[in-house]
Amino acid sequence: MQSPPAAPSPPSGPAALAGADSPGRGDLFGHPRGLAVLFGTEMWERFSYYGMRALLVLYMVKHLSDPERAEAVLGYAALRGALETLTGPLGAQPFASHVYGLYTGLVYLTPLFGGLLADRLLGQRRTVVLGAVLMAIGHFMMAFETLLFPALATLILGNGAFKPNIVTQVGGLYADGDARRDRAYSIFYVGINIGAFLAPLVCGSLGERVGWHWGFGAAGVGMLIGLATYLAGRPALPRDALAGAPARRDTTALAREERSAILAVLLLCVPVTLFWATYEQEGNTIALWADDHTDRTVSLFGFSAEIPTTWFQAVNPFLIFAFTPLVVELWAWQSRRGREPSTLTKMALGCLGVALANLIMAAAAMGVGKASWLWLLGYFVVLTLGELYLSPIGLSLVSKVAPARHVSLLMGVWLGTSFTGNLLAGVLGSLWSGMDKAAFFLMIAAVAAAAAAMIAAFRKPLHRRLDPPRPEDRPPAATP
Repeated sequence: MQSPPAAPSPPSGPAALAGADSPGRGDLFGHPRGLAVLFGTEMWERFSYYGMRALLVLYMVKHLSDPERAEAVLGYAALRGALETLTGPLGAQPFASHVYGLYTGLVYLTPLFGGLLADRLLGQRRTVVLGAVLMAIGHFMMAFETLLFPALATLILGNGAFKPNIVTQVGGLYADGDARRDRAYSIFYVGINIGAFLAPLVCGSLGERVGWHWGFGAAGVGMLIGLATYLAGRPALPRDALAGAPARRDTTALAREERSAILAVLLLCVPVTLFWATYEQEGNTIALWADDHTDRTVSLFGFSAEIPTTWFQAVNPFLIFAFTPLVVELWAWQSRRGREPSTLTKMALGCLGVALANLIMAAAAMGVGKASWLWLLGYFVVLTLGELYLSPIGLSLVSKVAPARHVSLLMGVWLGTSFTGNLLAGVLGSLWSGMDKAAFFLMIAAVAAAAAAMIAAFRKPLHRRLDPPRPEDRPPAATP
């Protein structure tokens, strides 16, 4: 991170282009008011995304496995035929896994184009609004069985416009060197996970207990609330990089340190792809494990009830906002003692956490009969800690090192790791029905461990490019 500019100098970087609030001006609980707007907008957008995602695989395996229903879906036969030319015949579960991987993957490829659209043409604000409108339309299309695949395509395009630009606006609220930026991304990440926590409870319950399309429709309502929140809060948001000079583009060649930082980010995309390939089993094969191989009965005071399958998708986001203050305080405690892990070390530990979580599931799969739901709880605890050490840290990293005129584009590239990761997650998940379950989880653990090893190997050569020491961290100069 660059050191703060001297007082007379204007801030540089993304904050300068975006018109960031300076500390203290219009602050709310120590942060710019725009953070609350972006927090609320992203919370409802994630409610819509995770509400639909909690239902997608179960909907396809349980509902669309009926040939008559499948034939009524536009493009079903064509997509299945295209996939089968690559993979051979697909049963209902492997096909659903590939569709899940394609959808969740493309959701994170299109941000590359959404970032480019914002940087070069529309600006971040208008691109966010365009994306929100498309996603609301897509969710309501999901309520109609025949429109499943056109709806998924609309959601993919909308998310591509929305995601990179809402994320980079968080960084745009802060001037270069503002120590609040990392904390802001952790706060923003809590908003993401509040929406993700509520989504399976509301959309999942409606979909499982009332009707699939009621769950999909509820996701659309959530997206409309998010759009309304963003429009109402626009005065508190940072200005677009294009504001005031829409026809001018900075064509100055990138400085050496900028090129070095971009190259480092691109190298990190490889292990982060493997992280997402293993993490995203949560909404795919883990959902099937919870449905078919888990004893979901809870007994309390002589009363017994069965936990709905989709409710397990709420455990991870609940733990995110439960654990975030603890993890942030741990890092602060370590920092005061000069022992806080570097950015790259945190990311390696995040991958290792996913590996350990899958080892827990491998142990559960070695038992006889259905496994207790407590095994899944243990899985989610360790998985969540791994996520906290990688995902928000990566977002903050990109916002710090990206050249100002390419910040949305590079954020789109970073989010694109979830494209390749989710595609790989779909391929790995398609092996679920044909593999011993303990062997499957051991395979996923091995992939996550490989990602941790790669980041550890990159740590020394990339450390100074991505995580240079801050001025306050350097030892004081010797006095003569």
